[in-house]
Amino acid sequence: MEIYQIRAFVTVARLAHLTRAAEALNLTQPAVSAQIKALEQSLGVSLFERSAGRLSLSKAGTRLLPTAELLLSQARQLKFEAKQLQGELSGEVLLGLPSEHLDFLRLGPLVNRITQSLPLIELQTQIMPAIQLGEYVSTSRLTAAFSISAYPPRDVNWLRLRSISYRLVLPNALAEEVGLGGWAELAMLPWLDGALGSHSHLLLREIFEKRGLSPRIVMHSADQAHMDALVRAGAGCALLREEIALNGVKQGHFSIWGHVKAEASLGFITPLENVESPLTVALISMLKEIWHLDSTLNTQSS
Repeated sequence: MEIYQIRAFVTVARLAHLTRAAEALNLTQPAVSAQIKALEQSLGVSLFERSAGRLSLSKAGTRLLPTAELLLSQARQLKFEAKQLQGELSGEVLLGLPSEHLDFLRLGPLVNRITQSLPLIELQTQIMPAIQLGEYVSTSRLTAAFSISAYPPRDVNWLRLRSISYRLVLPNALAEEVGLGGWAELAMLPWLDGALGSHSHLLLREIFEKRGLSPRIVMHSADQAHMDALVRAGAGCALLREEIALNGVKQGHFSIWGHVKAEASLGFITPLENVESPLTVALISMLKEIWHLDSTLNTQSS
C-alpha cells in the first residue's frame, strides 16, 4: 500500500470519474486504474463498483474513504513538518574523516545532499586516526565521522556502510627478494605504516602480532589515501585496500604477498546522546539513501 495509490483512490472517489481523476493526477487513465487495482489487492477489498463504464464507491470504499483522506492529510503534514525542520537546522557540522579517497567514502554525494537539503548548515571536515575519531565523536567534539575499523567503535552510535578487505603489498623488487620466505622474513622488510591509532596502523599491527612479530616500520604516513604511490616507488611495503592492491598488481606496479586479508568495515559514527536529534536523523537518512541501505538495518550502539 503506497501513498500514491491512496491519493488515486481519494481523487477518483471525490470526482466520481476516472478520466477526470487521471487529468487531476496528471496520469493516464490506465495508470490510475492500475493504482486502484493494486490498492484493492493490497487491502483485500473492492473499493469501487464498476458498471456501465462508471465507477461508484462500494460499501467498503465508503467506509474506508475517511481513513484514506486522513492518511493523505497526515502525509502532507509530515512533509510540511519535515521541510520546516530542515529549514530550522542551522549551525556548524564538524565531520571527521579517515585518511581515504573521498570517492570511496562517497563524501561528494553526502555534501551535495547537505547543501541542497540543509542550506543553513556549514560543513567542516577534519582528517583523524580511527582512535581519535571515536574519542572525538563519543565526547561530541565532532558532530559525526566516517570510521574504518575491524570492530565497531565503543561508546558511539555506529551505522555500518560496507565491508573492506586489505592486502599486504610489496614493491616488486622486495617481493623478489623475500621470495619464498616466511613471516619472519616479511616482518624484516621496510614497512610503511599509517599514523599511530589509524585504521591501517591497527590492522597492520594485528596481522603481525597474531604471529608474534612486529613489522620493521621505516615511515609513518598520515596520508593513507596515496600510500600506493610510495609502494609503487619502491619506498616500502604497506597494507592497501584490496581493490587498490589488485589494480596495482594488474598494472605491474607492485605485488601482493600471500593470501592474507585484514577485514574491516567502513561505518558512520555519531554521539550516543544525539541519536534522535534532528540533525543526526537527517544525516543518517541521507547516508542510507546514498549507500542504498535498508532503513531497518545496520544502525547499532556500541
